[in-house]
Amino acid sequence: MSLLTDEPLGPRVTVRAPAKINLYLGVAALAADGFHPLTTVFQAVGLYDDVTVSEATEWSLRVVGDPRLDLDAVPTDDSNIALRAARRLLAHHGMEHRAAAMTIHKSIPVAGGMAGGSADAAAALVAVDRALDLQTSDDDLLAIAAELGSDVPFSLLGGTAVGRGRGEQLEDLEDAGGWWWVVVESDEGLSTPAVYRAFDELHAQQGTEPDPHALELPTTLVEGLVNAQVDLVGVTLWNDLQEPALHLRPDLRRTLEDAGSCGRGAVLSGSGPTVLVLCASREEADAAREKLAGLGHERVTAVPAPVAGVHVVEHA
Repeated sequence: MSLLTDEPLGPRVTVRAPAKINLYLGVAALAADGFHPLTTVFQAVGLYDDVTVSEATEWSLRVVGDPRLDLDAVPTDDSNIALRAARRLLAHHGMEHRAAAMTIHKSIPVAGGMAGGSADAAAALVAVDRALDLQTSDDDLLAIAAELGSDVPFSLLGGTAVGRGRGEQLEDLEDAGGWWWVVVESDEGLSTPAVYRAFDELHAQQGTEPDPHALELPTTLVEGLVNAQVDLVGVTLWNDLQEPALHLRPDLRRTLEDAGSCGRGAVLSGSGPTVLVLCASREEADAAREKLAGLGHERVTAVPAPVAGVHVVEHA
């Protein structure tokens, strides 16, 4: 596959997709299908990747973005999930003979537990659909998204939602909105499969089973979201993958301790290593960001939530 962008054959479309965080992540024991059933509360936050697509005579993919991110860790071959999304969409329409030039502009942490790859896949689906005028139905886009990965359907929709199954079974969750989060990034990513393996190994070493109630959604969290009770949401934040991630990355304990000294609650996002701090206002988030920067955390950002899912920002 060439990495040189062909002369476009049609319009250039840029689609923006948000990062996701997990306010609650309950994980059950490994099932017979090789996956862990889970219940999670997704929220889309104001940190975005952009995917730009135009039709071309051959496939190409370029990855650019924030130089502080590990951009070299993003594959540019056929294993890239955004490229797989584009090819899968064309196959759905029986148009495998067509191709596209794609550029991913990354701001979401790579392997950071914020579904950056899923965001890119969701953005690629919409960008290819618009650039090549495929007119795919929303239902078909969601079905293809679910085939690509557990977080991709939520990346399409955004907002706040409950995810069940592997995370692809979504249900809108009422949310008063107006939340602010401080995102504390790490210089080194964490592999999601490795964290799940550590989850299994820790339970095996301890001779315990995952909490059978992990798949039950905490009613206190729902109440806090509906009624904008930030302190209630803060004390209900939970992630069953936090301890396995800390087992693999003990240095994150200090990050969580520092984060816990700010805002209304702190938790690891997804499989980590990104740490989140819940704040009551933009002013509180800015103060927390400055405090964490003063404690030596270099990549700290304040973001609003919830935000919308994928949306077109340029069609030229």
